[in-house]
This record gives sequence, structure tokens and C-alpha cells, in this order.
Amino acid sequence: MRPGAAASRDGSGAPGGAVARVPGEERTLTSVAAGDRFQGEEPEDLPRLWHVTLSVSGEEAPLKEVRRALEQLAHDHPFLLTSRYANDHAEIRYWEEARDLHDAAAVALRLWGEHRQTAGLPPWEIVGLEVIDRQTYHQRIAEGYGPPPATPVGVHPF
Repeated sequence: MRPGAAASRDGSGAPGGAVARVPGEERTLTSVAAGDRFQGEEPEDLPRLWHVTLSVSGEEAPLKEVRRALEQLAHDHPFLLTSRYANDHAEIRYWEEARDLHDAAAVALRLWGEHRQTAGLPPWEIVGLEVIDRQTYHQRIAEGYGPPPATPVGVHPF
């Protein structure tokens, strides 16, 4: 094994037990016909739509300031569907386009903190996060137990 290299579990020196290749060695490429890899599935590297519900809460703030801050956030980021608020908590619902749930959740968890200054958001903490795929969202709506569609769109009191 070369200096600084980590040993693999199988002792081959290749990560994950793969067969180690000699530098410069040619590799045989195999073609895959369109549709063969992803029958019934979406390719993992293509973005999908995720429905996000972000809940925040904290010390009381004037309702007028909370509303103005949420309206500014919606103006800065028109992807926001709806926001509901009170003087000590708020809920933001929107669609996020991301490769997978992890990416959509990471963006959602940064949203409040990253826009706290620019939108004038209260210094509240994130207390809830739900990220579901489009199919699950529509299935819940059809079965009558999901969140109602975000109408009216905009910023509204609870």
C-alpha cells in the first residue's frame, strides 16, 4: 500500500471493496439503453419537487413586524406558497426543487437563518420541519388527511 493510502475492508486498497485499477489502465465502458436503469423510478441526479413545511417559534414580536418580515421573505423568494403567523410562531409552506430529501431539508433548515437579516425576521428558532415528495403530498390530499392546499397564497395570521 502506498504511503497515506487507507486500506479497504477487503484489503484490495480500493474504496468500498472495488477492484483497484492501475493508473492508465483502460476500462471497458458499457452502454445502457435509455430507460433501462430507471424503470419506474426517477433518476437520482435529476431534481424533484418537495413540499416543505417549516415551523419556527420564539419570544413574542409585534404582529405587524412579523407580517412585514414574512412578506419581505415572500417577495425575496417568490417560491413561498403561504405563511401563517402569530406573535410568537410562524409556519412557512413552499415547494423546493432538489435532487433528494436531504438537499431539500438542508435548504429549508438554512432558510430562516440566512434571511433573518435581509427580511428582518424575528430571532426565532426552527421547531419543526416536514419535507415530503410531490407524490406523497398529493396522495395525502386525495385521502383527506394531508395539509389543505396552500390557498389563499400569501401571508396570513393563524
